[in-house]
Amino acid sequence: MSHNPEFLRIVNEAKSRIEETDVPGVKAMMDAGEEFLLVDVREESEWNAGRLPGAIHVGKGIIERDAAARMPRNDAHIVLYCGGGFRSALAADNLQRMGYTNVSSMDGGIRVWKQAGHSIEV
Repeated sequence: MSHNPEFLRIVNEAKSRIEETDVPGVKAMMDAGEEFLLVDVREESEWNAGRLPGAIHVGKGIIERDAAARMPRNDAHIVLYCGGGFRSALAADNLQRMGYTNVSSMDGGIRVWKQAGHSIEV
């Protein structure tokens, strides 16, 4: 997929300010039983087509509005993901600006998750 250069510019700026994790890191946390909140920020139609096991859905379009209700602890370990890691990076940047202190974005998103052969829920 080819993205608009201005979109990529703001994504790269956001990525310079946030923590990123990757698919192997998230899978290892799951396998180890680590406690964290996995948040899918994709559109509802994408969510309905399949998602990572145990994820909750808080779309990027509403995450700032609904953060306090859906993720009440701003010190909780939160991992965001999307299709490829761009929207989740933008969302992570905004959550940090809202006072969330332990949020990261999964680089590669669900696309790399599936490529690695990991299961998804439908």
